[in-house]
Amino acid sequence: MTELSKDAAPPGMVTGQTPAQVRGRYRQLSLLGGTMLVDNTEAGLVNSLFPLIRQSLGVSLGALGILTAASKIVGAFTGPFWVWAAQRWSRKSVLSVATGLWGVWGVAAGFSQNFTQLIILYTILAAGYAAANPIITEIIGDLFGSSSRGRAVGILYGTISLVSAVIGPLSGQLADVDEGWHWGLWGIGTFNILLGLALLIWFRDPGRGAAEEQLADLDQATREAHSELTWAKAFSLLKIRSLVILIVSRLLSGHLLVVTFGVVFLVDVHGFSTQKATLVTLPFGVGYFLGTLLGGVAADWASRRSPRFGPVAVLQTAQFAFAVFAFFGSQFHYDSILVYGVFFALLGAAQGINPSVNRPMVMAITPPELRAGAFALYVSVAEALAWAGYSLGAGFLADTVGLQVVFLWILVILMVINGLFLTLLYRPYAADTARVQRELDARRRAALTEPR
Repeated sequence: MTELSKDAAPPGMVTGQTPAQVRGRYRQLSLLGGTMLVDNTEAGLVNSLFPLIRQSLGVSLGALGILTAASKIVGAFTGPFWVWAAQRWSRKSVLSVATGLWGVWGVAAGFSQNFTQLIILYTILAAGYAAANPIITEIIGDLFGSSSRGRAVGILYGTISLVSAVIGPLSGQLADVDEGWHWGLWGIGTFNILLGLALLIWFRDPGRGAAEEQLADLDQATREAHSELTWAKAFSLLKIRSLVILIVSRLLSGHLLVVTFGVVFLVDVHGFSTQKATLVTLPFGVGYFLGTLLGGVAADWASRRSPRFGPVAVLQTAQFAFAVFAFFGSQFHYDSILVYGVFFALLGAAQGINPSVNRPMVMAITPPELRAGAFALYVSVAEALAWAGYSLGAGFLADTVGLQVVFLWILVILMVINGLFLTLLYRPYAADTARVQRELDARRRAALTEPR
């Protein structure tokens, strides 16, 4: 049997479509971004207003670590479940329910009268939000080709951070409202429910593999012929050396702590008011936004110039830069909140580079049907456990040795170790990306040589 040319139109092929170019991809990206924005804002609201929650419910600083850890730990279990549910039913329906209509639990959390009620309802809320990262990141890989994924991820995460940065100082003004944190949770939960309805009405799933150059002009049934996620396929992810290194690196990502404890750090260590301390969330968000854009452009450029070393070098540099900014921003006292605003902007920029680089890297080393599972391991499990561990440990250690010492070890020293550890990624990354391309080429040849 002879192989057909790529210009032929055998069964299973859709003609007239530009390969690796999904129609309306930025419109779909904006809907997905709204979903992740609510998740990010809900967590940011609790972090920013924790001084008020602490006073209202009579809890210690360790309670913030418990809240964050509980929400992340439950996500480590429910994240993979939502990935399975999206395979069993549809990604659209799971996102609409788990990260949209699930906002009813946010409204319920706003009625909490004690810490026990708050942690239970907030944990249930986080159980649904855990669907967002692995499923949405998988869909981005189906909306955008390899040459533009870095920029797409950068735009998504950057815009979310920028909007959250504006909401942060605004939510801080709820400190002037009696029991204002209740109103914050009610507002975010209601908006989340509305967003879930918007996803049901307007979101269009492109299907797995829609942006791959080898598969883009095949119909959805042909593209998703390999999409069934089995236990054997799931466990095969652990055989991808690059993914294992990235997962361990995620466990070493101490920079996650600055999002949780940044405002409390300025209040407890440097004596700023809650209203003034929350102002740094704006420069942090702006810095994160610029960092994601820079990281996206740098990742795409580095991938073109040096597919083997470029993305790894960009990711490694971001870890070292964060450690430097964290040292000067957390280990010295400055009288002006503006100085801390500058350092938080730099921290945000260094941290913002990460998703624009590491998400496309995970996409590059996994075939389309395994990306959701890979992101479930990378984000829902590894990142969640790291965030939970650091938040829980920092919350209790801060009561003993102080947040400044905790920041030194986790935001500075650990991040240097993380940067050095990423050196191990240079050798296997090129081999793993090449393997995926060979697999996609083989699938295309098989589809094009099927009998009419």
